[in-house]
Amino acid sequence: MKSLILAGGKGTRLWPLSRELMPKQFIRLFDHRSLFQHTVLRALKWSGPGEILVVTNHEYRFRVQDDLAELGVNLPEENLLLEPEGKNTLPAVCWGVQAVREKWGEATVAVLPSDHLLGGGEELLRSFRAAEELAAEYLVTFGIKPDRPHTGYGYIKPGKALKAGFKVEEFKEKPDAASAAEYVARGYWWNSGMFVFHTELFWRELESLAPEVWDAFASAADIADAYRRVPEISIDYGLMERSSRVAVVPLATYWSDLGSFDAVYEALPKCEEGNAVLTQGVAATCLLHDARGNLVISERLTALVGVEDLAIIDTGDALLVAPRPRAQEVKKIYAELVRRKDERAVVHRTAYRPWGSYTVLEEGERYKIKRLTVLPGRKLSRQRHYHRSEHWVVVRGTARITVDGEEKLLRPGESVFVPAGLSHRLENPGKVILELIETQIGEYLGEDDIERFEDDFGRG
Repeated sequence: MKSLILAGGKGTRLWPLSRELMPKQFIRLFDHRSLFQHTVLRALKWSGPGEILVVTNHEYRFRVQDDLAELGVNLPEENLLLEPEGKNTLPAVCWGVQAVREKWGEATVAVLPSDHLLGGGEELLRSFRAAEELAAEYLVTFGIKPDRPHTGYGYIKPGKALKAGFKVEEFKEKPDAASAAEYVARGYWWNSGMFVFHTELFWRELESLAPEVWDAFASAADIADAYRRVPEISIDYGLMERSSRVAVVPLATYWSDLGSFDAVYEALPKCEEGNAVLTQGVAATCLLHDARGNLVISERLTALVGVEDLAIIDTGDALLVAPRPRAQEVKKIYAELVRRKDERAVVHRTAYRPWGSYTVLEEGERYKIKRLTVLPGRKLSRQRHYHRSEHWVVVRGTARITVDGEEKLLRPGESVFVPAGLSHRLENPGKVILELIETQIGEYLGEDDIERFEDDFGRG
């Protein structure tokens, strides 16, 4: 069975924890691995490393590659599908299915979102093997038997029993509280958003039920042309809810789409008072007094006194405080930040780049201080800035620095000054991570004040 991992979503419902350039699937919330990495490990239960395709975008390309490299998974370059633009899940799945057919011919495919939290073990594998048995005749999805009414999930009504599951009788969109309670009482299941199907059946159903999508991919000159022509549409709405050949297999393991901070709270361990606390960073800790049912994610000392059922998310550059059940309304805050063109909708204080990352430590009217980490063997582009100078101090590792054609090696405690207007390049020639402190001084300190001359990662 082949696997298609969808990793292009922005995850804006968890702002400020997730940002456009560091979405939910790449955040390490529950252990030292990202949700994307856990999805890859899940896919390896039934697919070889070369049988996994990842649909993502150009912005996340190097994040995907670094996460894979950390797992020791060697994904062929052609298995990484970079969407020209985001058009929701059906176009992403269509491109993935098209790539499977071109690479292997007709095959059975498991479609996995990269930002879900699942339990593992034999139960998971058994459910996917059961779905594989049905895949030649049905588009198969997975149902989660609900333990309570939930307004954040879609619902599936299982119907006629099949050899390894049930035929789907009805789909329901995310309901209000009363409808959710009714669905649970009537035996509906949560819709997990994961699928297994045979490519031939998928393509035939697509042509019949979503001809505008089928035509965009079947007759396009290239993938960019297909994405220009295809509508923005989900696989549930565009295909699954329209098809009469859909089956559901129960998934008897823990599952959450982590679609809100309330869902994150449910997934985290809690103290006796029902508080879920996740601290990030050396100095971070949380002190609680007469506080119950709160979610706290923070990078610094955080104290709660006499409060209940709050979501408190502190990322250093942004602070969210909301009643936990209403925290999903943060999407309105995110939309306002986008309208204002505020970069805090896009990047964290820590921003990841193909060469490593940088963290903004402090900034003022004419200065900005960053911590740079450069991965072994990586180098920044040869570049120059017109409005700022930079002063680099090496903290750890060895830096190879070229300024205006002059090359030098710097070790911990050594520094170099790069005046505005001079070309320069920073490289880590060693085998350990390089860390530097960068001080920028100038009249304009935006990230777009950069002219690149050479770049290992194809950036202009």
